[in-house]
Amino acid sequence: MTLLQAIILGLVQGLAEFLPISSSGHLAILEYLFKIKDDEVLLFAVLLHFGTLVSIFLVYYMDIYKLILELGYTIRDIVTGKGVQINKNEHRKLGVLIVMATIPTGFFGILFKDAFSGLYNSILYIGIGFIITSILLFTVQRYGRENKEIKDLSIWDGFLVGLFQSIAIAPGISRSGSTIVGGLFTGAKREVAVRFAFLISIPSILGALIIEGKDAFSQGITNASLLPISVGVIVAAITGFIAIKTMIRVVTNKKLHYFAYYTFTLGVIVIISTFINK
Repeated sequence: MTLLQAIILGLVQGLAEFLPISSSGHLAILEYLFKIKDDEVLLFAVLLHFGTLVSIFLVYYMDIYKLILELGYTIRDIVTGKGVQINKNEHRKLGVLIVMATIPTGFFGILFKDAFSGLYNSILYIGIGFIITSILLFTVQRYGRENKEIKDLSIWDGFLVGLFQSIAIAPGISRSGSTIVGGLFTGAKREVAVRFAFLISIPSILGALIIEGKDAFSQGITNASLLPISVGVIVAAITGFIAIKTMIRVVTNKKLHYFAYYTFTLGVIVIISTFINK
């Protein structure tokens, strides 16, 4: 993998992880175009996820800090017999909702990991995934019930968003797009939906790092690949930060349909190309 390829992959990962256009689908297409084998890019893909995780921490560091503090207070309350007290404050409620959203994501991610991994080898399925993403974005654009704050969401609302996040295991389906759509379907305000979508990505990305990290790091890093990998990760972190800030404005200003046009067009192009190249 060349330095230029690493920069392009890092740029795409950082932007597409948080813009509702599917980072997995775009990376799979680039790997296909660059003729990079999966085993050559496994470690790089894991480290790119670390880069995007850094960007989430940069944007939501205060929320994350308060969530960690609240976790300690919650454990104290449970030990002292006071119970979880879900509605004690916003960040305790937010923490419980994140846990509820992580349950279906973790379940389906572990159960169907191998089945969905095989789909990444098919450009056709990736194109179909882009189409599904566009349908989700088009649908939610007309969805009007947006009045819930964090305190108004039920634990089942969190679980529902987790189910939406689960479908993004399939290539071409945007994780950020599906979770934002799920949040809007619960009736959450747009700024609440996008904030929740990015915060619940933290355990999802951490889980992927743990599951894939063992195999990835067993390959080691050669001196020749150290520079492109490092640069790619830094690019992913910087562009991820920009993408998150962009999505906050896009969602609150009801501009998701622009990404729906893009993913639909890309999906059609990818599907047609599979038949042309046969």
